[in-house]
Amino acid sequence: MLAHKPLGVIFDLDNTLVSSSLDFDSIRASLGCPKGIDLLDFIDALPEHHQVEAHEVIVEYEINDAMTANKLAGTDQILTLLAELSLPCAIVTRNCRQAATIKVKNNNIDIEILLTREDHKAKPAPDALLHLAELWQIAPENLLYVGDYLYDLQAARNANTMSCLINYGITASYENLADVVVHDLNELSETIKQVSIVEHA
Repeated sequence: MLAHKPLGVIFDLDNTLVSSSLDFDSIRASLGCPKGIDLLDFIDALPEHHQVEAHEVIVEYEINDAMTANKLAGTDQILTLLAELSLPCAIVTRNCRQAATIKVKNNNIDIEILLTREDHKAKPAPDALLHLAELWQIAPENLLYVGDYLYDLQAARNANTMSCLINYGITASYENLADVVVHDLNELSETIKQVSIVEHA
């Protein structure tokens, strides 16, 4: 359960606000990246002339994925709720900016601040979350980061923000790292409403 009402909400993008069909096994195979090693870390460790080529491969996969991404159920409802509560919101994604922008624009997602791996060190690094805390002048522990994967929870923990895991009804081995676990965005909306009512009581 959330300790208290968040004063700002940050969302992951893929499989949090929009669908994604990125095939990470195919990307790994095309780059020669072993399983169990983070793709971005693998690329960063390559010789410089190979890094550019590898980044181009990933970007191509991401842009192809962006063209077919659809807004997930509950996205409009939670953004309306956050607007009603006057809570700032942003997106922090490991996507490249080009792909992330396509996903946000094509699906009419009304979030102005979009931070990608080109803006800050990628999750699980806390850099983007801490940047938002400073930008909004809100203590990190009063922010909520919402995502669907381990890196999201690790980034939240590293930044000392609250965290929400969306698991779509499938239990994950790392759920214990999350402050709250929900099946979907609609359930998260209800959770935020409940803590908001308690705070105002």
